Amino acid sequence: MSGETVLIAAFSGRSLAQSARRAGYRPLVADAFGDLDTQHAAEDFRVLDGVMQTGFRTKPIIAALTDLSQSARSTPIGLVLGSGFEDKPRLVAALASRFKLLGSDAATYKVCKDPQSFFGVLDKLGIAHPETRTSPPADPTGWISKRVGGSGGRHIRTCVGLQRAKPRRYFQKLLDGDRISVSGVFLSAPNSVLALTRQWTSPSPEQPYRFGGAVSLPPIDPDVRRRIVDAATDVSSALQLKGMASLDFVVKNGTPYLLEVNPRPGASLDVLDDEAGFLFRAHIAMGLGEGIMPRFPDIKVNRSAIAMAILHADRGPILLNDIPWPDWSADRGPPGTFIPAGAPLATVFAEAPTADAAEALARARLAELEDLIYEHAKS
Repeated sequence: MSGETVLIAAFSGRSLAQSARRAGYRPLVADAFGDLDTQHAAEDFRVLDGVMQTGFRTKPIIAALTDLSQSARSTPIGLVLGSGFEDKPRLVAALASRFKLLGSDAATYKVCKDPQSFFGVLDKLGIAHPETRTSPPADPTGWISKRVGGSGGRHIRTCVGLQRAKPRRYFQKLLDGDRISVSGVFLSAPNSVLALTRQWTSPSPEQPYRFGGAVSLPPIDPDVRRRIVDAATDVSSALQLKGMASLDFVVKNGTPYLLEVNPRPGASLDVLDDEAGFLFRAHIAMGLGEGIMPRFPDIKVNRSAIAMAILHADRGPILLNDIPWPDWSADRGPPGTFIPAGAPLATVFAEAPTADAAEALARARLAELEDLIYEHAKS
């Protein structure tokens, strides 16, 4: 493990690169931003311009990963995928044909993000989920539409007025309740190592359901917790999840409803990982066929609650200048980076004795960091 190189590809590779470093690996990162803290954690990196607008494309991402591999001091042990590949099972398969894929395979990506296949699996397992359909509802009240393969909530729209079927979009009944995600490292039962986080949205007029943040150690009724973990275990086995992944639920009137599965590391990595990169080490051990390594601690079981929250450029587009970034900030864009209005701008962290206190502190820091960044913006 010590000093081995590993490839990472994601819209933002920062959290994975930092976890890899904590675990003793040398991360080689291809992502869309090249943030300062990503550069600091990475052994080497490549920035793929325009990816946030076009998505990952086969030739550029393979070229970047190949270049990183050939320039590395040692042959990478494999490739870890983060966000940005959920709707691209063919690309996942293409990458797996060239690099050793550490994590869920293309077939799992395809089932997870195809609504008919995915919700069909849930029905067979008897797991509750919101009413979902590919054809428009006769009455759109209380319905939302989602993009097939979408993640992060930015693709979700409220149904208003007469709806029509659209390619690669489906319809789902909106459920209000507590948003709970179960994340961790999925292996053959009973070896999976899981933890729950509470999530929230950061709505804007154009994107009312975009992801806002997550916090560890949320207070959850023990029966609800058990039902969520049992459902996650059953689904992970049916979908053959491998390594880090997350399942998002809404809990309404004591019943957890499964919304979606992300078959790759997600935002909860920032609030669940430990100082030794436990989650990354477990993910690599699974990918290399070693199984879960012995004596892994429970995720953050004896620690304070940790929250992360996304700051969006809601004051308008901005050109970043030199910024005195606080220690509790992350995803720090280099000077000269242009951030479009409404796009993710940075991330804040907070730690407190309880989940509520950590979330409240993170929200306060969002406002503080927003003032700081816009005050230092280039005119």
